[in-house]
Amino acid sequence: MSKTSRREIPRFHTPIIETHCHLDYLEAAELTTILERSSEVGIERIVTIAVSPDNLDTVLQLTRQAANIWGTQGIHPHEAESYSTEVEERIRRNAADARILAIGEIGLDYYYDHADRDIQRQVFERQLELAAELDLPVVIHSRDADDDTRAILANHGRALTRGGVIHSFTSSLALAQFCLGEGFMLGFNGIATFNRADNVREVIAITPPAQVLLETDAPYLTPVPYRGKPNAPFYLPFIAEQVADTQGMDVESLLAHARRNSLALFFPAEAAAR
Repeated sequence: MSKTSRREIPRFHTPIIETHCHLDYLEAAELTTILERSSEVGIERIVTIAVSPDNLDTVLQLTRQAANIWGTQGIHPHEAESYSTEVEERIRRNAADARILAIGEIGLDYYYDHADRDIQRQVFERQLELAAELDLPVVIHSRDADDDTRAILANHGRALTRGGVIHSFTSSLALAQFCLGEGFMLGFNGIATFNRADNVREVIAITPPAQVLLETDAPYLTPVPYRGKPNAPFYLPFIAEQVADTQGMDVESLLAHARRNSLALFFPAEAAAR
């Protein structure tokens, strides 16, 4: 797609919360530039996600860089074999900070199989237990692991009183229906705009607006019409448009739901005060 065919990023009235990105992976622009551009299109808060022992402290440090950055603590399934007592204690210590909102990104990934599946399952379950102990929500990654994700969440769901989100949802309709029935949010990103992502749009269409979250997963999964460029939180308005269109609703209405959902999951005290 040529630059001339790329329309400007729309700015909507309702503020948007970026619920899942990786600010420490964004190398195409300085953090201040990303934050400025995001603010210009209505991104009011950004949640940057931990994935490995190498970036647990980095994520916490990023939350000190600007008032609208928050973070998580957790070990991605790709890094499951690096989980240890020492790593868990770092997660626990960092999670006590007021700028840390959730345990994540945790879960299962049988597509790449970067870590032994038994270890992935053990580490996923341990971090779910930790989230329940710390009374924090969870940010879950699940790829090509529907059956085990469902089985593990069935065992741990009741203990997760703060709930959670299945981020970048690309799994089956059956897993979506199970997770929705268990009260989890589903996170949708630029994949929703891809030509061949009918499976994701099918899930979006059946997801109650009260369980929708918006994310970019930046720097990955840049939405149309900017595919091919590094992703960033300021592309969220395109994702909001697609999700609203798929749900057959006005984009401002969709954004209002997504904002309420984001506050309820990650900022419950503020949500309760509204």
